[in-house]
Amino acid sequence: MKPLQRLASVLGLAVMVLILAGCATMAPKYSRPAAPVSKAWPSGPAYGEQPAARTAQAPVDLPWRQFFLDPQLRQLIETALTNNRDLRVAVLNIERYRAQYQIQRAAQWPQLNGNAGASKQRLPEELSGTGSAMTVEQYGVGLGVSSFELDLFGRVRSLKEAALEQYLATREARRSAQISLIASVASGYLNLAGDREKLRLAQDTLAAQQASLEMIQKRVEVGVGTDLDLQQARSQVEASRVDIARYTTLVAQDENGLTLLVGVPIAPELLAPKLEGNLLADGEIAPGLSSEVLLQRPDVLLAEEQLKGLNANIGAARAAFFPRITLVGTLGYGSRELSDLFRSGATAWNLGSQLTVPIFDAGANRANMEVAKADRDIAVAQYEKSIQTAFREVSDALARHGTMAGQLTAQMALEKAAATGLRLSQARFEKGIDNYLTVLVSQRSLYSARQGVVDTRVTRLQNLVTLYTVLGGGASATDLTPDDSSHPPG
Repeated sequence: MKPLQRLASVLGLAVMVLILAGCATMAPKYSRPAAPVSKAWPSGPAYGEQPAARTAQAPVDLPWRQFFLDPQLRQLIETALTNNRDLRVAVLNIERYRAQYQIQRAAQWPQLNGNAGASKQRLPEELSGTGSAMTVEQYGVGLGVSSFELDLFGRVRSLKEAALEQYLATREARRSAQISLIASVASGYLNLAGDREKLRLAQDTLAAQQASLEMIQKRVEVGVGTDLDLQQARSQVEASRVDIARYTTLVAQDENGLTLLVGVPIAPELLAPKLEGNLLADGEIAPGLSSEVLLQRPDVLLAEEQLKGLNANIGAARAAFFPRITLVGTLGYGSRELSDLFRSGATAWNLGSQLTVPIFDAGANRANMEVAKADRDIAVAQYEKSIQTAFREVSDALARHGTMAGQLTAQMALEKAAATGLRLSQARFEKGIDNYLTVLVSQRSLYSARQGVVDTRVTRLQNLVTLYTVLGGGASATDLTPDDSSHPPG
């Protein structure tokens, strides 16, 4: 048993060296780059008065089910999160990179393989060494370790850390894809609501203008009206028909776009949205938060995880300058007779090692180091750019948010004034004071003002959705769907 004990002690020593070596790498210590943006959001006339951060929940911590209050929209988002193919690809990417991480992680440990073999050969007289031909049989069974690297300088561990960060980056990519999907479904839903509202407005306008056309025709028949008035009224009718055709097309396209996002056919009752009612919990958004909230956005975290992975790659590149030790060993039994395979004294073992020392590589290792450092520096710039882009997106959304209330109030006042103007111009026309052109201009003004009210309402709601998403809302821990396999790998 002495050879067996010797082999066991050598393998035990190798494992101890492995454990101690795996505790450190040659990668630079990671420190998060400073955010290249101001901690406070822009201020000025466009931004209005922002609510204090303490009065509301940060969007990054506000589940989308609490922000989107409309039951039809909630159901559409739920269905999209289950069936959208882009999100499904993002989830599968998590599985793929988790498996890749586990492959790299396994390289830290010896791979133990069982083996068994049997051979039989005939040796001629010239080769047998006995002067006569003979048949030789060999049987063996055992366990072996092949090409196990002692990670003395952390090369394998650095590669494992890089694979882990890549896996974590895919988790953030999945969260980012979910935020984008939720925002796209909400935007499509609001666009559909707005286009349906405009279609109804065009239909109501057509009905009113057809009534005006009939009235003018009667005036022409009795000699009170003119052919010019008749043609002008007819042109308004045809213009309304053009708008009806255009908005009918837009409504169909909006429905098609939502169907693509949701991933399955949508029930008709879910395709009848309205702009009235409490669609969004706009009071829950806190744009008064510090810009540090951007560091929790999934796209920013994704860029940081990629930066960490490339930082770990520097450790692997540095370790390539140092010697590499590889162990090979087997332990088992062997005999010339199958019946004697497990008898006492049939133990067989071998243990070997290989030391590889880089002496001359024509500058390849140094070039690999330069590449690793350049990749890390590029990742730093990309991480900083992701923060700057996020800051700009939030600032733009805040600029619109700060003026939307005043814009909607002004637009509704414009609609009211246009309606009064139309009523007065119709009364003057009927009394013969003005011609029909005045009525025509008033009708167009009112129609345009009503369209503006619809557009402003849609824009206001979409701005709230944008503000919620650019502040990181829509992918908190309670938002993730059951099929999200983003738990850390074992």
